[in-house]
Amino acid sequence: MKKQPQSSSGKAINGVSRRQFMAGLSAIAFAAGSGSIYASSLWSKGSETIAERDKDVPLIGLEEHFATPEMQKLNHIKFPPGYPRFDINDVGAGRIAHMDQAGLNIQVLSALTPGPQNLPGQEGIQYARRLNNWLAQEVIPAYPDRFRGFAGLPLKEPEAAAGELERCVKELGFLGCMTYGAVDGKFLDHPEFEPVLAKAEALNVPIYIHPNWASKEAMDLYYDDLGDPLVSKVSSGAGYGWHQEIALQSLRMIVSGVFDKFPKLQIIIGHMGEGLPFFYWRFGDDLANVTRNKLNKPVQQYIHDNFWITTSAFFRTELLQLVLSVMGEDRVLFSTDYPFVSAIEGAEWFRGVDLPRTTKEKIAYQNAEKLLGISV
Repeated sequence: MKKQPQSSSGKAINGVSRRQFMAGLSAIAFAAGSGSIYASSLWSKGSETIAERDKDVPLIGLEEHFATPEMQKLNHIKFPPGYPRFDINDVGAGRIAHMDQAGLNIQVLSALTPGPQNLPGQEGIQYARRLNNWLAQEVIPAYPDRFRGFAGLPLKEPEAAAGELERCVKELGFLGCMTYGAVDGKFLDHPEFEPVLAKAEALNVPIYIHPNWASKEAMDLYYDDLGDPLVSKVSSGAGYGWHQEIALQSLRMIVSGVFDKFPKLQIIIGHMGEGLPFFYWRFGDDLANVTRNKLNKPVQQYIHDNFWITTSAFFRTELLQLVLSVMGEDRVLFSTDYPFVSAIEGAEWFRGVDLPRTTKEKIAYQNAEKLLGISV
């Protein structure tokens, strides 16, 4: 049964009152100051024992990226030496060996940012089809028990993108799609993208919203003139800007009424919620008042009804505690963000977190099974 959040009172949301929630944050802050990244109440001195106890828990990863030389060429992507940490073009034996060492049963594969999304017109449409066919017909069949796929879409052509999503789900067996930030300065709440949202809802598959690189306008306003172009680039990306952009896109979808129009649409966001759990009470208080007569439900309720959060790349126990305090255990999903981080490190961290076995199993694989209609 879903719980109706109350934004400005002391009533419990997901079983945690505002006073309890704030007290918990104070405890986390105190623990974090002790010098250990695992100092919160979810990481105990017995973590190795817990990890051993839970070593048999299956794991499904939902944010696990790949690239191809063609993809990198089309998007003008050139990585510096030693980055990513592991070979992003390897969707074969090397990746499987890493998964085996991590105890990661299934990776849901998704294209490197921005996939086919930024390519215009027929170029984007044809490349998306070619890329999705390759993933479905060559990569996944080689390891059918270990790989699944999210479709890449030519979002500059929304009608074609909706058609490609339907083809990928119905003909290729994909589990949903991954999108990447803004498209020509427009987020998914723009009416232009309604065909894609409607199709995802009709197919009962999720959209995973991943960050994209900042626009020139955003770079000029927020990130340039820091004295070092690399610092500006990283600040606009994984260092900060990516996460704020996805939080903003998510809130825009809520307050603009997207989920009133498409109430069954499901959205996945990574990186422990892209900051949304931290601001949960703030936007719940302030946006609740101005949207009370405009939306069908309280702002916070859409987070519980339409969003799922993954652990990708944020292997911090205090952050998982925060996410669980906001989301509850039924909408949190394990992910690693391989190959940019080690799936082995992510799995070892998660197996050692002090959670009830039933909660850990939900995050590890059961919630993904329910959302995606698969099984390990």
